[in-house]
Amino acid sequence: MEPIDPFKNRDRFVQLGVAIAFIRKMRGMTQEDLADKANMSRSFLSAIEAPGVSTTFSLEVLFNIADALDVSPADLLNAAAVPDSVIKPKNE
Repeated sequence: MEPIDPFKNRDRFVQLGVAIAFIRKMRGMTQEDLADKANMSRSFLSAIEAPGVSTTFSLEVLFNIADALDVSPADLLNAAAVPDSVIKPKNE
């Protein structure tokens, strides 16, 4: 059995953080706005969004962020190519 690589998902967390920041900005939200709506601290959100930095977080946090951004968790996980349907709010 091969040992578990602790950095295996590093790039995925970085990419997810970049997608969260991108969608937040497209929604016209500040980090403070999103952090408040997602029930988390702004400093933790900042760490998640920091480009090139891998910050792990729970599914609970992912679900809260997705709800606050009005997107599905799957949309956030498919962060490589953010479709227009994710960028534009559902109520437009």
